[in-house]
Amino acid sequence: MSIYRVFHGLKQRSRRFFIHVLLALLGPLHSYLGVVLRRCVYPLVFGAFGRQVRISPLVEFVNPAGIFIRPNVKIERGASIKSCGSTSKIILHSNVCIDKNVNIKTHKSGHIEIGHHTYIGPFTCLSGDSISIGKNCLIASHCRIYANNHIFADPEVLIRLQGHSYRGIKIAKNCWVGAGVSILDGVTIGEGSVIGAGAVVTKNIPPFSVALGVPAKVVKRRKRRISRLLVRSSR
Repeated sequence: MSIYRVFHGLKQRSRRFFIHVLLALLGPLHSYLGVVLRRCVYPLVFGAFGRQVRISPLVEFVNPAGIFIRPNVKIERGASIKSCGSTSKIILHSNVCIDKNVNIKTHKSGHIEIGHHTYIGPFTCLSGDSISIGKNCLIASHCRIYANNHIFADPEVLIRLQGHSYRGIKIAKNCWVGAGVSILDGVTIGEGSVIGAGAVVTKNIPPFSVALGVPAKVVKRRKRRISRLLVRSSR
């Protein structure tokens, strides 16, 4: 009997225990052997697990059934990916690279999606109920993308007891977000935009803009060549 039949024949509680054991045993394994074993066994427990996925040792996963990893994704050592909530989803499209110590976390019913060929730099944190990052984006190190806010309207009640609000964050394709940028809930960054290092983005950024500062303000527009526009419009 194959391991696939054994796994799918288990009751829910036993299956959850089996998942924890698998992740605990295979997660810390170093060398190429660990990469190969994770590539062979992880498809059992993840929502999706594509070909040629490379997961380094000491990567933390929570609720892997809600994590969908497409082909050729690379996840470096120390990253943490948590799909919290029974209906939450984290989707890493093909050729995404998650660098060291990145933290990705959905909330109760969240949806975080990262597009093809996008790079997420070391020590960056993505957290909230709805985050969408388009394809071919560059997110530098130590960025903070928080699609949630604490409610603090009532001064007579502890802030930690007032709950959260959620609006969502969207970063369109082909954007470059510099090191140490903070992007707050409710923000949309348009296609082809560049956000300078250390900026705090509190409002929407139009497409093909360069934004700097605290709070971030548009200081320049990236001009598109007419020939490229004609080619794009003809597609």
